[in-house]
Amino acid sequence: MKEIDKSKPVAVTGGTGYIASWIVKYLLDKGINVKTSVRNKSDRSKYEHLLKAAENSSAVLTIFEADLLKPGSFDELVKDCELVIHTASPFKIAGVKNFRKEVIEPALEGTRNVLGSVNRTDSVKRVVLTASAATIYGDNADITGKTGGVFTPDDWNTTSTPDHQPYSYSKTIAEKEAWKICGEQNRWDLVTIHPGFVLGPSLTSRTDSTSIDFVMSIMKGQFRAGAPQLWFGTVDVRDVATLHIEAGFNPSAKGRYIAIEDSYSIPEITGIVKSKVGSEYPVSSRKVPGFLMYLAGPMMGFTMKYVKRNLGYKIRFDNSATIRDFNFKFRPIDETLRDHFEQIKRDQLL
Repeated sequence: MKEIDKSKPVAVTGGTGYIASWIVKYLLDKGINVKTSVRNKSDRSKYEHLLKAAENSSAVLTIFEADLLKPGSFDELVKDCELVIHTASPFKIAGVKNFRKEVIEPALEGTRNVLGSVNRTDSVKRVVLTASAATIYGDNADITGKTGGVFTPDDWNTTSTPDHQPYSYSKTIAEKEAWKICGEQNRWDLVTIHPGFVLGPSLTSRTDSTSIDFVMSIMKGQFRAGAPQLWFGTVDVRDVATLHIEAGFNPSAKGRYIAIEDSYSIPEITGIVKSKVGSEYPVSSRKVPGFLMYLAGPMMGFTMKYVKRNLGYKIRFDNSATIRDFNFKFRPIDETLRDHFEQIKRDQLL
């Protein structure tokens, strides 16, 4: 049971990220002082939205420059903090030339470096880590044989490797390392949040987020000829941010929490987007026949192994502990996609 003093600042790593930006904003809205890290403090354009959030708050926001791969880089960030929320980790699926260098190493070394700073800071009582549903399962086919056909917080991804689902692998080894480091001491405890595919409005007009790019690609007509029957557990970015804060301040929070509202196929998601945008954008809810995915998958960037282990497998998640422990109600996906579309349109991203 860790009681966190709300008068102390909260450290948030990677504050300009899609999820982290909402965490910082919500903390400031609550009047809680925030210390957050950015990669390049001289580039104010990347964190101008955080400064604006602070202007509308009675709380203080302090910006630090830190590098995931630099030991000691987070010492000043976590100084005097009782709660550290570690969100900084690369989320890259496409366009990566060297997964080991661009994704795997930053995820693992970043976790070691942040928690190294935590270990050197006597004030820290709790760390909340942004994990992922990807640390619970690797491929949708992993659902086969699960009791009740449901992934639970007790499940671990055992099928991803540096060569197959390397992003999922990076998140899994980083989380395991975090639990290992936590287990080697008894001053601070660890709570992990496991979002699925995060959707919903961004606080910035940046388009380099995989989640933002996905919705924009739908609106641009990427799936107008049909979408593959691939299922994802989805969740609203604002819910993920709220759960990090709840996990940080709830004294009884412990272990791993699944942050997923429900699971949807890509055709289901495109159908919902189509219902929101009408005929204004070339959105289709058609499905791609399975045999075509086996033929066209490699040309779309999917390996044959990925297609075989994911296409047509519907997945489900047990989020009951999250709902129970935090008395939480997830936003429905209709609201998430509506607000996401409105933000994209408002910011004139298309």
